[in-house]
Amino acid sequence: MQTFRYSAYTAGGRETTGFLEAESIKEARQRLKRDGLFPRELAPADEGGKSGKRRLFARRTGLAELALMTRRLATLAGSQVPIFEAVTTLGDQEEPGELKTALGRIRERLAEGASLARALSLEPKIFSESYVAMVAAGEASGSLETVLEKLALFLEEQRAIKSKVTSSLAYPLLMVVVGGGVMLFLLTFVIPKIVTIFEDNKAALPLITIALIKTSNLLRQFWWLLLGLAAGAVFLYRRLMTQESYRLRRDRLLLRIPVVGGLQRHLILSRFAKVLGLLLASGVPVIKSLEITAEVLVNRVYRGALYAITAELAEGGNLSGALRKSVLFPPLLVHLVAVGEKGGELEEMLEKAGTAFEREFDTSVSGLMALLEPLLVLAMGLAVGLVVLAVLLPIFELNQLVR
Repeated sequence: MQTFRYSAYTAGGRETTGFLEAESIKEARQRLKRDGLFPRELAPADEGGKSGKRRLFARRTGLAELALMTRRLATLAGSQVPIFEAVTTLGDQEEPGELKTALGRIRERLAEGASLARALSLEPKIFSESYVAMVAAGEASGSLETVLEKLALFLEEQRAIKSKVTSSLAYPLLMVVVGGGVMLFLLTFVIPKIVTIFEDNKAALPLITIALIKTSNLLRQFWWLLLGLAAGAVFLYRRLMTQESYRLRRDRLLLRIPVVGGLQRHLILSRFAKVLGLLLASGVPVIKSLEITAEVLVNRVYRGALYAITAELAEGGNLSGALRKSVLFPPLLVHLVAVGEKGGELEEMLEKAGTAFEREFDTSVSGLMALLEPLLVLAMGLAVGLVVLAVLLPIFELNQLVR
């Protein structure tokens, strides 16, 4: 008998781990299946350390990789290839990494008779609840290919937004890092050597020079304290963020920050409209669609508002009326939803609203970056200029004394 270590999901989707004894890995998998468990990982117990190392350095699944896999799956499904063969083909084509391993486990579940949605739901780190719900609706309606195509398009759009934000922030962040590094170098290495000249000549120093010297001494003598305070602040923040009440306060504060709050609102509203429209177009009931959309939104203020809207719809209200009662949803979105409800085109109206908010977000980001870049250059120039001025003023005074 051999001891195997396993990580599996129960029928309710809860993850469980443990050990069992069996003659082979096949027998171990069969025993887990008889116990109502779906294996996520199954390996000999003595390989635990190696397995842990592989997981630590495994390549994570990005939006681009997931979108490409989804589009390939849609193409194979549209070509009348059985789902089991399609998943097998995708698994063979993927490079080693998290997604390839997950596709292997999905293939095993499909071979055991599970549906595609069920097999995907046991990989929550890769496939979100909205992804699984749309696949389930596509399987039930016989339009899996269409749903997968929409999913792939949505993932590609989300990747484009993420890439735009990342590329827009790259230059400002680089400027901040370089500027901070230059200032730190000047204050900790250059200024102390120049200060000795001023100390030998006991002349009165300008206020700006004294402030610069004090700052330099503080950085050189108490750098360990500053690092400790920074580390303590990070630790305290992470500790507070484990509590839902503090997360809600943080999300509410982010929405109130000038400029940043407006950008976040546009992004949240765009994702809300597109995800909800995609779920409804895939055949997911409106109550379930709202529940899933609420979980997709990262901001807890909007998430709480959607929970309240879901409860109102469950009591017989309509979506546009429920949205109108909340100040979080602008009149444009409410009007488009109302038009969609009256004309039976709610999915199309939500798609239009999502596209409109996405364009507003793109325009705002472009305008902000066009303004932020010269401001950062100006701020960096002013900071370096102040240091130079603080050094040159005493030198000019010394020259006048010599004359």
